Amino acid sequence: MSDVLPASSGTPIVRLIGFADLRFAFSQGIRDFARAPVFGLVISGLFVLGGIIIYLQLTLWDGAWMILPLAVGFPLIGPFIVVGLYEVSHQLEIGNTPTWQGVLGRIFTQRKRQIPSIAFIVTFFFGIWFYLAHLVFALFFGLTAMTNISSSYEVLWSQQGLIMLTVGTIVGAILSFVLFSISVVSFPLLVDREIDFVTGMITSFSAVLQNFGVMIFWAIMVGFLTILAMLPMFLGLLVVLPVLGHATWHLYRRVLEPEELA
Repeated sequence: MSDVLPASSGTPIVRLIGFADLRFAFSQGIRDFARAPVFGLVISGLFVLGGIIIYLQLTLWDGAWMILPLAVGFPLIGPFIVVGLYEVSHQLEIGNTPTWQGVLGRIFTQRKRQIPSIAFIVTFFFGIWFYLAHLVFALFFGLTAMTNISSSYEVLWSQQGLIMLTVGTIVGAILSFVLFSISVVSFPLLVDREIDFVTGMITSFSAVLQNFGVMIFWAIMVGFLTILAMLPMFLGLLVVLPVLGHATWHLYRRVLEPEELA
């Protein structure tokens, strides 16, 4: 596999899509996972293992109160892991049988392309969320004498605690929206085409704005399924993550015109 793709022929053209396109993308995600389950299980297994390790560390280090912001923030780094799933969907799409050599080769070649640049931005957002989670908590409880919140969850149901949760949710929602908007299309786009990451992010944001209702519904759906899958010790992600990864590839195909038309 070549490390460099042919240069993109132009700026990607955004299509207007509907809820039928979401249903198609999701159904194709299920179909791709059913056709090549091993790739999805192995790739998502790495994600699940990381989640379990973080959970155990937080629990052992008596930092369980940080599980909530991490539970929201940890899935934001998912696009790094699902790059391989995009390649699986791509190979199935063109009628080929995916191989580990091809999938790992595609992941490996990204180090010389635009993915590391946008990955840094995503990681930066994750760091901001982690910092703001600390800040919001400190603003509401930092000066208050209280028992350890990890063993006194009832404090979260106090008036002060509920206000903190509300503010934290709003802050998290804003960051999540921005991050979702710049990454939902840009990651598969940068894997598929030779295009700079700034154009990729702008294209992704434009796709979200032009299809606002549909894309917000997709974001809510992804968030709901991800959080639901995380509840049994992250194990539900073994299925949910690959299905959503494959579906994201097909959503990308629906929301942008083919490269030869751009």
